[in-house]
Amino acid sequence: MIADSLWVLCLLLFLDGATFAIFSTVLLLQYGRYHSAWQVAVAGGAASALGSSIQLLLLRWALASRHRWMRRFAPSREKLEAALKGYPSASFLALAIARATPLPDAPLKLVAAFLGYPVPLYGLATFLGSMPYYYALALIGGKIRMPAWLLVGAFSLILLGFLVGRWRKRGAAAA
Repeated sequence: MIADSLWVLCLLLFLDGATFAIFSTVLLLQYGRYHSAWQVAVAGGAASALGSSIQLLLLRWALASRHRWMRRFAPSREKLEAALKGYPSASFLALAIARATPLPDAPLKLVAAFLGYPVPLYGLATFLGSMPYYYALALIGGKIRMPAWLLVGAFSLILLGFLVGRWRKRGAAAA
């Protein structure tokens, strides 16, 4: 079936990596039931790293943009300075380790974009870092057959919690 094809997974991980990178966990758990964990880790990691490299280029463009409409999407100067303070160097190892964990790597990605980190090195670091994490998730998805509706429901609850937290934070900042 086309929907459970490794190529479909790679396309979805590429698009996820190039955009908000929020669906990869659900995708890896779901596709782990159709393919061996090493196939998902290698092919999915490569597709995701390529998408993340595209996202890095887009983020660089957003940070350098002088267009007024683009400033809305680019992080504020304060956020960049906080990211630089928290992550003073976006080294290869730091990027690889960040991708090997379920923790968000957005602060490091901001630093890498701001500092002009080389895109090929960034892609390689994200590829090498994502493989163990992707392997583990695919293995779990292959062993524990969770229904798709449960994965989507759990993801939706996490996303809802994140959005409510952001909404509350904005309300507190405005007050």
